[in-house]
Amino acid sequence: MKRILFIITAAISSYYFSGCSSSKEFSIQIIEEQIISAQQWGGIPAIDSLAKKHTITHITLHHQGEPFPKGKDPIQYLRNLQSWSRSEKHWIDIPYHYIIDLDGKIYEGRNINYAGDTNTEYDPSGHALIEVVGNFEEVEPNQEQIDATVNLMTLLAIKYNVFPDSIRGHKDYSSTTVCPGKNLYPYLENGYFRDHVKENIHAVK
Repeated sequence: MKRILFIITAAISSYYFSGCSSSKEFSIQIIEEQIISAQQWGGIPAIDSLAKKHTITHITLHHQGEPFPKGKDPIQYLRNLQSWSRSEKHWIDIPYHYIIDLDGKIYEGRNINYAGDTNTEYDPSGHALIEVVGNFEEVEPNQEQIDATVNLMTLLAIKYNVFPDSIRGHKDYSSTTVCPGKNLYPYLENGYFRDHVKENIHAVK
């Protein structure tokens, strides 16, 4: 009987303490180290003289707006996006500062010191632009993408002193788009991203 009680007590203690540590810990350093730099995926740096420098005051969520099937190479997607952005749109670089793939991996896009670009009417100066691959008018984001979005938003909120309550989506600034899509936007609308970012910020402090 004593042995059984000991095993039960040990199991409860192990569950309690492991649960506390996993729910409370958040490391900015780990998130930053996991970001795949533009240099790592083969991006070509923008020409500084053509760039519009800005100071981050907002965090704004976008979706790709096109299907991104499983098995599609995110590295090749980024290289193609960079080439298209420059040759077809005549932008200095990929319009977004960060891109999140199907596995929740975070890639550096445009240098965050430079204002992004958009096909719509809002001015993205001051906005840290996050793109999640996929068309969320048609599909649901997976949990890896949601978790990565929370982690990246937390990193940006802390690094640039952006209040979580001001995290928005593309369509909050433009009347001509549904971006980031009807299946991703609710995470902004119901406060999921805001609340989880706040929890992570408190965990860091």
